[in-house]
Amino acid sequence: MKLLRCAMLALAGLLMAPAGGFAQESERPQGSDPRLEEWEVPWEESRPRDPYVAPDGRVWFVGQRSHYAAVLDPDTGEFERYDLPDGAGPHTVVVGSDGMVWYTGNRVGNIGRIDPATGDIEIFPMPDERARDPHTFAFDAAGDLWFTVQGGNFVGKFWRETGDVRLVEMPDNPEGRGGSTRPYGLKMDSRDRPWATLFGTNQLVMVDPQTFEPTYYELPEGARPRRLVIDSRDIVWYVDYARGYLGRVDPESGEVTEWANPSGEGARPYGVAIDEHDRVWFVETGVRPNRFVGFDARTEQYISEVDVASGGGTIRHMYFDPKTSVVWFGTDVNTVGRAVLPPLRRVSE
Repeated sequence: MKLLRCAMLALAGLLMAPAGGFAQESERPQGSDPRLEEWEVPWEESRPRDPYVAPDGRVWFVGQRSHYAAVLDPDTGEFERYDLPDGAGPHTVVVGSDGMVWYTGNRVGNIGRIDPATGDIEIFPMPDERARDPHTFAFDAAGDLWFTVQGGNFVGKFWRETGDVRLVEMPDNPEGRGGSTRPYGLKMDSRDRPWATLFGTNQLVMVDPQTFEPTYYELPEGARPRRLVIDSRDIVWYVDYARGYLGRVDPESGEVTEWANPSGEGARPYGVAIDEHDRVWFVETGVRPNRFVGFDARTEQYISEVDVASGGGTIRHMYFDPKTSVVWFGTDVNTVGRAVLPPLRRVSE
C-alpha cells in the first residue's frame, strides 16, 4: 500500500527548561546538568514520540494519536508531516543509512516504510495475526530490524530487502494471570544480540540472532522493566517502572544491582538513553513536572536532576545522538525536546 505525503511546515516556539538539582549538590560534579530545550509540535494533542536522528541531522518522530510521521529541522524549527494510513497508531520510528524511514504500525499489525523523497509508503504486514501490535524496534549491524510485539507476546526480526519476518513467541505471563509478558523496550548489544524488557513480568530476554533461542534474566520480585540501554561493556541497564529503580544486569553472571530513583517508589521511570561516557539518562514520569535524571554507570552515582519545562506529561522513549551528544525525546504535552549533555566531569577522589 502506498500513500502520498501531506506536507506541512511550521515554526514553533522554543521552550527552555530550568535546571533543577539535588539538595546535596556538593556531592555531584559541578556543571553536570544537561540543557533542556523543547519545540511545540504544530498538531495538537497528537502524542509526538520516539524521535530518531536521521543521517542529515533532522529529527523524525511519530504522532501516535494522529497517525503521522514527521520530521523536525532543529536549525530552523520547521516541521514536515507525512500522513500514514488510517488507524496506524505509529509507535516507533527509525531511519536507515539510506534515508528510508521505518515505523511500527502499532494498531494495525504491520511495519511501514516511508520514502521521504516521494512520500510513498509501503506496508509489510505481520505473518501471524496474533502479532497485532509491533511496538519498538532497532537496527542490527546488517541494517535489518529487530522488534517487540507487546500484546501479541513476540520478539521478531524483519529483513528489509525481502520483507520476511520471523517471530519468537515469549512464554505466557508466569504470574497466574495468563496472557502476554508484554515485550516492550528493545536494544542491541555489541555482539548484535537483541535484548528486550518483558514489562508484564520481572524479566529481561535476550534472543540469540543465529538460533533465535531466547534466554531469560530474572529481576527482583515485583519489578516491571519498561525500557533498557546497554553500556560499553555490554552491561544491561533497565528502568523499573513499578518500583522506582534503575537496575543493572551482568549478562555473564545474571547478577542484578539496583539503585532507588531520586523521587522514590512513585518515580515511574520510563524513557531512558545512555551516552558515550556510560552515563544513563532517564525520565521520572510519576512526578510533575517530569524530571530528567542522570546516573554515571562507572562511578555508580546519580549526577543530575532537571525539571522538564513543559511538564512532560509522560516521556516514553529517548534517543542519544553521538554526533552531537544530545538526547532527544517526545512528550505527551505535544512537544519534541532535546537534552544537550554536559562534558564529562568526574568527581575527584
